[in-house]
Parts: sequence; C-alpha cells; structure tokens
Amino acid sequence: MWLAQVRETTDQEVNVDWQPFSLEQVNSDKGEDFKFWEQPGALDGTDNTLLAHRAGLAAKRQGKEAFESFFISLLKLRHEERRSLTEMEVMEEAVANSGIDIARFREDLADPDLLREIAESHTEAVETYGAFGVPTYVFPNGSSAFVKMHIPPAEQSGEIYESLTRVITDAQHVGEVKRPSPPWPHGII
Repeated sequence: MWLAQVRETTDQEVNVDWQPFSLEQVNSDKGEDFKFWEQPGALDGTDNTLLAHRAGLAAKRQGKEAFESFFISLLKLRHEERRSLTEMEVMEEAVANSGIDIARFREDLADPDLLREIAESHTEAVETYGAFGVPTYVFPNGSSAFVKMHIPPAEQSGEIYESLTRVITDAQHVGEVKRPSPPWPHGII
C-alpha cells in the first residue's frame, strides 16, 4: 500500500516484481524437510495455505497491470477488511475488483506448476537473500532488507522511500535498525 502511495504522490516509477514467500513455511515447526508445496492437500487443491500465492501468480499471467490491480485489491481486503487469504471467495472478490478475466484466472489457478514456482521463489528468497519475513525488498545491486512499517502520511511517502532505498542500497555497514516495541507504533496509527 505504501509503494502505491509513493507512485501516486511522486513522479517516481516504483517497479516491483512481487514474488511468493511463504510465512507459513518459514514459521513451520514441522521440520526442515517439510514443505507446504509438496503436501497432498497443496497438490490436490484441498489445502488453501498457499492460495494467495497461487492466486497472485495466476493474476501475474494476465500482465503486470492486472497483477498490480489484483494485488492492491487483495491487500485492501486483507488489511482493511481483515478478510482471510485462505478463502477462494476473497481471491475471486479481488479478481472482480481488479477487472481481470475470471475464467482465465480460474484456469491458471488450477495449474500445478504454480507450486513449483512458489517453491523456487521461496527457496531463492531464503538461500540467496536471507529472507525471513515480508516484505523483503531486493534491490538491483543485490542488497536486501525486511522493512516493517505503517503507511505514512501521503506527503512523507516519497521522502521515506528515497531515504530507505538509499540506506539499504548504499549503507552496506548498517545491518539492522529496530525501534523498541513498545512504544512504537504508539501515536502513529
């Protein structure tokens, strides 16, 4: 939502290639060999743990603009309306809100190859970039960072984006910055 706000409030194009990363997988207590994308329920479609990831990849097959519209719609349904990302009705509502082709979406969503794509994306994120949470941003120079924040006021979005980008890509000696919690985010949301 914040990056969409950056686009809207500045003349800056923010290009993001969103990739699947499973918090369920990274937080699993089922052992190192357990992979959600290899489980019978994921393979036969009865387990919706990875539904949002599959849906995002299916939406991507209709183009960048279609995906971005779907993604913003899905984020709003999740974070503003507190809807579940494991419900097909929520995915189809995001599809309807974004105007993408529902028949093609359903067909693409049924493609078992999506699980391979999720596995590859997740594995690369962990092994190459050290990802442990979302969102983890990876920049063209290979720098990566997990950024936890709340949506700032519109007039601050662009400046915050520029500052964070500069720190993540240029200040290689900065390993971690974390605000004590509490008090953060008291007073900002």
